[in-house]
Amino acid sequence: MDADGLPADELFCYLTGRRNEDIPYTHILSSMCTIPHPVAVKAHNQFMDTNLGDPGLFPGTASLEDHLIRWCADLFQAPGAGGCTTSGGTESNIQVLRFTKSVNGIKKPNIIVPASAHFSFEKACGMMDIEMRIAPLDDQYRMDHEAAAGLIDRNTCCIVAVAGTTEYGMTDPVPALGKIAGQEGIHLHVDAAFGGFVLPFIDDAPAFDFSIPEVGSISVDPHKMGMSTIPSGVLMVRDDHCFNNLLVETPYLTTKQAYSLTGTRPGASVAGAYAVMAHLGKKGMKAMVTGCMENTRRLIEGMEAFGISRRVTPDVNVATFEHVEVPKPWVVSYTRNQDLRIVCMPHVTRDCIESFLVDFGESYVPHTD
Repeated sequence: MDADGLPADELFCYLTGRRNEDIPYTHILSSMCTIPHPVAVKAHNQFMDTNLGDPGLFPGTASLEDHLIRWCADLFQAPGAGGCTTSGGTESNIQVLRFTKSVNGIKKPNIIVPASAHFSFEKACGMMDIEMRIAPLDDQYRMDHEAAAGLIDRNTCCIVAVAGTTEYGMTDPVPALGKIAGQEGIHLHVDAAFGGFVLPFIDDAPAFDFSIPEVGSISVDPHKMGMSTIPSGVLMVRDDHCFNNLLVETPYLTTKQAYSLTGTRPGASVAGAYAVMAHLGKKGMKAMVTGCMENTRRLIEGMEAFGISRRVTPDVNVATFEHVEVPKPWVVSYTRNQDLRIVCMPHVTRDCIESFLVDFGESYVPHTD
């Protein structure tokens, strides 16, 4: 830090240089985040200085959070469900394990997660001294519910299912897991950080939400397919009384108790998430998801025309293929099994897909035995 500081024009010249070093979204095919919708950016800027950690000071912003929760409750088929906004799936998942551990009062708790679970559960278990038991996947990369049942014992406090897995875009058999959870009296959490804003807008999508009676909580991230600004998450719970187990005293704030993991909570990203849903509505969201799914199918069709086999037909807009290298400047990722992984986010347009396929076709040299 310089003693005298920098003039604004010099500062922003420097910042622009650093920003230009970032990879542009136009060639990023691996991210589950996307370019925020313009209305999200405008709303975010309008609410930049709001803090939902002290909601009595910002009642208007707090009302936007309430609207967002009500809309998510309706979207996930439980109008009476409760919830709160978070910084994203990691915080939401940590909060779920906090209250499921607290409710059960188990001294040495464990949870059951699929092998496809997000690494946030590993973080959460390490923080809270919870054993994480990993259930294998079936040949469609979904959680093997029978194997999961075999991992349960009297210390199990939560079963986790994933709706829209990070690597393969699959949805675990939530109805079957719900039956198991109901029989055993165990909380069932659905990590729908990605799929939560995709599956409700797809006809005949796998069931994952509160329409399944045993589902107790759902996490979803507006900063992914909700096209909101980063960071933005929502944790929905069937019964918001579970948050009572997380309450701490906050005597110097306008509200005297809080259950959130973070103290200061940005209202800006909440306003951004609200703005996108209010602006697009269900029809607009469905149109956006339909476009992403059509682009996913086109990508799969194009890659298979080159002889590159898909690994699985995804439930959401994540396409995976046998391992193959792609030309620069395209940025892709690979699963832990080294399969090629591409996420067809809203910024990955049809023109983008066609351009990628042209570049791939020009560079690809088929292997000959």
